[in-house]
Amino acid sequence: MDTVKLVAKVFRSNAGVYEEIPVLMTDQGIISSHMEYLLDHAHARSQSWMELQITSLKLLLRYISANINLFSSAQELFKAFVQQLYSGTIGTDGNDPSMLYWLPKNTTTANGIIASLVQYSDWLTNNYHIEPLNPMKQACSYEQILYWSAWNHRHNKSFLGHTWDKKKSIENSWFVRSVTAKKNSKHLGAVKYFPDKHFGNLLFNGFTNYGYEHSKNLGERFNIRDILITLLLNGGGLRMSEPFHLYLNDVTLDPLHSGRNIAYVRIYHPINGQAPNDWFDRDGKPYTVNRESYLKGKFGLIPRNKSTNRTYRAGWKVKKLDNEKSNFITVQWFPSIYGELFYVLWKLYLRQIRDVERNHPFAFISLSGSNLGKPLSISAYYQNHARAINKIGFYPSKDTGLSPHGHRHAYGQRLRNAKIDPVVRRNALHHSSLESQLVYCQPQIEEVSRILNHAEKKLGSETLSNADFDDLMSEGFKDVDPYELLSGQSWLLRS
Repeated sequence: MDTVKLVAKVFRSNAGVYEEIPVLMTDQGIISSHMEYLLDHAHARSQSWMELQITSLKLLLRYISANINLFSSAQELFKAFVQQLYSGTIGTDGNDPSMLYWLPKNTTTANGIIASLVQYSDWLTNNYHIEPLNPMKQACSYEQILYWSAWNHRHNKSFLGHTWDKKKSIENSWFVRSVTAKKNSKHLGAVKYFPDKHFGNLLFNGFTNYGYEHSKNLGERFNIRDILITLLLNGGGLRMSEPFHLYLNDVTLDPLHSGRNIAYVRIYHPINGQAPNDWFDRDGKPYTVNRESYLKGKFGLIPRNKSTNRTYRAGWKVKKLDNEKSNFITVQWFPSIYGELFYVLWKLYLRQIRDVERNHPFAFISLSGSNLGKPLSISAYYQNHARAINKIGFYPSKDTGLSPHGHRHAYGQRLRNAKIDPVVRRNALHHSSLESQLVYCQPQIEEVSRILNHAEKKLGSETLSNADFDDLMSEGFKDVDPYELLSGQSWLLRS
């Protein structure tokens, strides 16, 4: 069954507002029940959640088309589908009669797909009395033990655990899903962060404009806009999408640092954040509204986290706000010199964009081409960041910290190295849980090696001396493949 994803504008009443959601279309038309399911959750769920729902259903429909009339029930089909998400559909001989040729999916991805389809199936059962794909069954004693183990773990971590309904929990322990997802083994590894020693090089040698690298005019020489975004990520610890919600009105001088020009930057919730007071009613009084109303009423736009347009969309993950009345987070510069640098460059940036026509309040805009004046896309910044990394002689990679994500990790690592109190670290990183910062407490591989080497020197003669090993390895080893043709770090004769 061929399926196509479309973006639909759905009007639910005679009002002028509509919901913009992804939908699946087959040769028989739009899958209306799935569209209805997404509409029921559109007010509370993110676009990324909807995209996962679409992807999951698309995979299931492809699987059904490839296995028509092979299963006696929907439950049997779903069970096989789940197993082959984990195993893939390709045999050991390289053949796949179903022509799906799926590779095995990792546990996290497969579990997300399974959960999405089970949620949709349960919704269909509740609303249309359709038999569920993954019904509940009586739990055996082992399954009940697993349930209570998981329940106790969640209960002990929950601040409001004392309010949980124990009677309801006991009833839930009697039943489990017929098809259970794989347990995902979680390992808290150290995050890769952008090296501080290369940060200045990135800003002032990487983010330069082609052909103007030696210009005395700083606006010509530097890509000031992308330097500002990078400072927010690395010096302020923001998540990748958060700078793209910044309005021009959201930057002022920090009143807490008298005598120093440090930028005071607030990132408001894209929907519920307090709007600027520059939109007036008929009597000349400013409207007191949230940012969603402000965008819609003054500019005819929707918040960036609600958009399906990839060039406009910017996500939002923050759960812990610094101000619950105005709904914003404050950028906490560390070290504070980055806040001073930001303010100096911010003034240059404002001068640079003052004559560019804009029909939106967002701070960071495209400065050339057909998108001149439009809100800058995250993908455009990614590309510019990669070019800047290449300019300073490195290859952009998330695994080495040389990507935009590495900057927030560098901020967290800096806080950890400075031995900042964990509660303060949580607030600076805008985490809702203290546990979220544990990834910054894991030692890097290089740090582990350094610590072990230091410990080895302290042990001294308490262990077998290096001389014993030197004597042992002095004969018969160096003459084996001395030119590293078949071994070594860059062996030459590969099969």
